[in-house]
Amino acid sequence: MPQCKFPSKEVINDEAARKERLQTLFTGLTLGNGHRRKVKIIFEDSEGLKQVETTIWAVTEKNVILKQGVCVPIHRVHKVNYY
Repeated sequence: MPQCKFPSKEVINDEAARKERLQTLFTGLTLGNGHRRKVKIIFEDSEGLKQVETTIWAVTEKNVILKQGVCVPIHRVHKVNYY
């Protein structure tokens, strides 16, 4: 994933859905750090949709930080599922 290229365009048009995405990312962060639970993140780079199952290490204003410092721009995340 470190070699992914991310366009600047937002993948979610609806403002309410973007807020929900951010809340879900923070919930995934809490579950990962506090309970060692993984999340499934569906995101889109310049080549298309991709999926990763991992632990969220941090959420910044613009990025989701995963293991080994891998960053995915929040505006390229379609969906976050935790289990």
